[in-house]
Amino acid sequence: MRKFRDAITPKWIRKYLIIYKEQGFKAMLKAAGWKIVLVIFMYYLIRDSILYLLIPYLIAKGFLSL
Repeated sequence: MRKFRDAITPKWIRKYLIIYKEQGFKAMLKAAGWKIVLVIFMYYLIRDSILYLLIPYLIAKGFLSL
């Protein structure tokens, strides 16, 4: 499982994950700046938009049949 996670984790994120595991969130925030917070926010915004808006809309319109 560890190898799969390493394979799918982008290289630029790995250094911040190491900092987070060793020193905590505050140290990671200092190293990465607010761009990492923006990336996390955008990830959840896009994911939740697909899950809670797009899929129900497509089901209601009849494009997806479940």
